Formats: sequence, C-alpha cells, structure tokens
Amino acid sequence: MLSSIGIPGLILILMIALIVFGPSKLPEIGRAFGRTLTEFKAAAKDLTKDEQDDKDNAPALAQTANEGTKRV
Repeated sequence: MLSSIGIPGLILILMIALIVFGPSKLPEIGRAFGRTLTEFKAAAKDLTKDEQDDKDNAPALAQTANEGTKRV
C-alpha cells in the first residue's frame, strides 16, 4: 500500500499534516490512526477466520440439510 508513495511523497504528506493539525495534535492523531488500523486488521482476520470456519462446516451442514429433507 505505502510502497507506491515513496519517501518524497511521505515527507510531503507529513509536512501537510503538520501544517494542518499542528505539532501538538500530531501524536494524538497518530495514536488514533494506529488504534484504528489495529482494529481494522483484527476485524479482517476475524472475517477470514469465520469464512474458513464456514467452509470447514459446509459438508456437515449439507448432510444435516439432506437428513431434514429425507424425514419430510
């Protein structure tokens, strides 16, 4: 994601953030961004885990569905 920005682009983004938010707000914004990124990564990992669990349980669910239709 950040590999296409490069060092000059990153410096430009940081300078603009410094001008817009000021030096006192920048650490707070960085911490909030870090927390948000961590939560996003955890949610994405949880979604992929749930998807994998669904794939693992699919044969058992199909068998249960087939048993339900046999009884009717």
